[in-house]
Amino acid sequence: MIIKTKRLILRPFQQNDFEETFAIYKDEQTCRFLLHEPWKSDNAHEEFDKKVLKNILDKDHTLNLAIVYEDQVIGDLSLWYTDVKETIEIGYSLNRSFAGNGFASEAVHEMIHQLFYELGVHRVQINMDARNTNSQKVCIKIGMRKEAHHIQDFWYKGEWSDSFVYGMLDSEYLEYN
Repeated sequence: MIIKTKRLILRPFQQNDFEETFAIYKDEQTCRFLLHEPWKSDNAHEEFDKKVLKNILDKDHTLNLAIVYEDQVIGDLSLWYTDVKETIEIGYSLNRSFAGNGFASEAVHEMIHQLFYELGVHRVQINMDARNTNSQKVCIKIGMRKEAHHIQDFWYKGEWSDSFVYGMLDSEYLEYN
């Protein structure tokens, strides 16, 4: 799967993407709201290899795509089917050096378009730590609605955390776009 937007290319990870991807995931601020700790030199290649292998989206497999801007990997977009019929969850991370330029919104918006128009998905959701205001802004910008605010529902890096769920139906996407 290779998808082009106005400024970006979304494509499977390649072995030569390691250094740029490591730059994203070794950053503590970037990993603050992710489910894993920052990558270290001793586990980075193993973690990266998992991303390279996750290059198919189906009911049993997660798809990881590199977000590429001007031939540089600046982010990561992950997709997986939930247990709910025809529902896909999206996760994303961006190199902080590229934050604030609309790249995350552009990538997620185009992926949602592909999911609804090309794969016939019924619903897309994004689940996030409630403190992640940047992700909230992305969801709002692309027309998703907040569906849930779960109070202290997740034990996360040594503390209880609230989470938000944003969602969009295929019918809502058609109205918004």
